[in-house]
Amino acid sequence: MIETVNISKRFGKLQVLNNINLNLNRGECIALIGPNGCGKTTLIKSILGMVLPDTGAIIFDGKNIKGDNLYRAHIGYMPQIGRYPENMSIGQVTDMIKGIRNSNEPLDNDLYEQFKIGSMWDKKMRTLSGGTIQKVSATLAFMFNPKVLILDEPTAGLDPIASEVLKEKIIAARENGKLILITSHLLSELEDIVNGVIFMQEGNVKLHSNTEELKKKTGEDTIAKSIIHLLKNEQA
Repeated sequence: MIETVNISKRFGKLQVLNNINLNLNRGECIALIGPNGCGKTTLIKSILGMVLPDTGAIIFDGKNIKGDNLYRAHIGYMPQIGRYPENMSIGQVTDMIKGIRNSNEPLDNDLYEQFKIGSMWDKKMRTLSGGTIQKVSATLAFMFNPKVLILDEPTAGLDPIASEVLKEKIIAARENGKLILITSHLLSELEDIVNGVIFMQEGNVKLHSNTEELKKKTGEDTIAKSIIHLLKNEQA
């Protein structure tokens, strides 16, 4: 589905990505984790075409994405902090995204309905709380039924009920064969959602594993404990 081949990126003297090789497949829901500055955001932006790697290639559905913008129509992206035109209403932003997407496929309005976006349709973006902006971002990410979902800290700012609604939506998307990539600092939030984990450190992929295999290898019962176990062994 998505393959990164020897991806490297440097900003000045800082090596942000160092020869990244990954194979990400349909039906996988992968936690992309690591300390701040490890390269997670640059990797995501490279997949989205927002950052051009210095070397290597990114393959989407068997095709190199270099010079191709059309592949992005198959990706739903939920940023950690959604930034929208402040003077536009939720309805205007949604209609604008629909126009940009220009898709003839049936829309997935599940989150639109569960988050009651219609009742806030005329509210200006500048008046919304952070949690409501997150709901709008999540709704737009899923609305166009993409093959791939990239979700950056998706539950940050959401109330417990909205967070559970989104988690259930992510699980359903995974079971329907979508590829989902999630970044989060709260591994406990991902425990029942993800079936794979990528741990990055200083621009390198230190671990890429199925979660059940990871727990079996470490003898731990959670992703967080498994990662800590591996890091302690590495430092010993």
